[in-house]
Amino acid sequence: METDPHDRAPQDACGVFGVWAPGEEVSKLTYFGLYALQHRGQESAGIALSDGERIVVYKDMGLVSQVFNEATLDSLRGHLAIGHCRYSTTGSPVWENAQPTFYTARDGGLALGHNGNLINTPELAAMLPNERCGATTDTEVLTGLLAHNPDRSTEEAALELLPQVKGAFSLVFMDEHTLYAARDPQGIRPLVLGRLDGGWAVASETAALDIVGAVFDREIEPGEMITVDHRGVRSMRFAPAAPKGCLFEYVYLARPDTTIAGRSVNSARVEVGRRLARQHPADADLVIPVPESGTPAAVGYADGSGIPFAQGLVKNSYVGRTFIQPSQTLRQLGIRLKLNPLREVIAGKRLVVVDDSIVRGNTQRALVRMLRDAGAAEVHVRISSPPVMWPCYYGVDFATKSELIAGNLSTEEIRDSIGADSLAYIALDELVEATRVPKDRLCRACFDGEYPIEVDEDSRGKYLLEKSCGTPGVADQPPLAARR
Repeated sequence: METDPHDRAPQDACGVFGVWAPGEEVSKLTYFGLYALQHRGQESAGIALSDGERIVVYKDMGLVSQVFNEATLDSLRGHLAIGHCRYSTTGSPVWENAQPTFYTARDGGLALGHNGNLINTPELAAMLPNERCGATTDTEVLTGLLAHNPDRSTEEAALELLPQVKGAFSLVFMDEHTLYAARDPQGIRPLVLGRLDGGWAVASETAALDIVGAVFDREIEPGEMITVDHRGVRSMRFAPAAPKGCLFEYVYLARPDTTIAGRSVNSARVEVGRRLARQHPADADLVIPVPESGTPAAVGYADGSGIPFAQGLVKNSYVGRTFIQPSQTLRQLGIRLKLNPLREVIAGKRLVVVDDSIVRGNTQRALVRMLRDAGAAEVHVRISSPPVMWPCYYGVDFATKSELIAGNLSTEEIRDSIGADSLAYIALDELVEATRVPKDRLCRACFDGEYPIEVDEDSRGKYLLEKSCGTPGVADQPPLAARR
């Protein structure tokens, strides 16, 4: 998307954040936590907050900074909140599917935010009572199931339901008094716990804890649920751990200033670059990154190869989502909304261009053409992940297998397609070793096709619930939710 707004990069499902901190401005803590997680989802954002008597949900389409302002946050008062920024992997990108989701439950309410993607959604949806069969996302299904049993507490309902849930889920949810967090038995998506002065926070990434001044305590374990209230933090196990953390978090999804499984993501990416330089050297004058995701690996490649590092591409940091799509005519004129080459740096030079991944190939094709037009003598593309050959069913919205260029062409055919002088990818084992996590504790399915949880063909599809239950918005509207 840096060179072509129509070439969608891999998108993570969502970012989640939760805080229990009496006496603090929890709405603003949640806002800043979501702001730090904006890269994980840009379609919608929302916060659910409780003052001990009722839950208020405020959500809308757009970026975190577009949905919330100072006045809105000042009006949201309480001691407990959860927040969510969404990129849709199940259900349409519409207001009704924005999170946190909310249902009336027992003598109060229940709000929930979800990062990941379930693979037995139809089976779970069939368990919903008839009046709630209009759910159009896996998250809404979970919320409805947690809320519909009047004879059980939220904790009891969760411990009964979660063992039946299959797929990737890092959850934050709440009733009027308690913050809950849970992670699937494989721990596919990250989820961490941090300590605040007088409270606790949970977040998708450690970077979000840093931003709000929380001290990292530990990761939520696979198969674990925690509760946070006036009694402190309590831990419960709802399933045995079978760790399969997402390898693509290290490649692209997580912020470089995040730590996963004790390993700095930035350090892992730099190490991948060093290994890439040793595995696939190039006779070149400069190493340049595709900013920002290719920068750490490019630093490592320069270090490992001895070739000077340079910033050859300038990124417009103020361009977020592209609301006005350029026409075909404008694209043919070479409109570049986000990246522009530094001609004086790259003209006449043999370049090693380091990027994190190739999905469809459109971005790299446009990039190589741009660099050649700016005078580059040679363009050698190096990719800090193996070829992406398989789709993800656990919360990353890749293209379909038929759209994945590496699923249909050889490396040499891809090189010819994008117009590079050479093309090489890091080997899977080299990438795994750079993370310092044992291979059998990582989900590598997008690279090797080995899915840790079997996926039923009938449970696939972003709009499967909408096809079976009608249009979005049929389910209960949250009575305490506020629309902008």
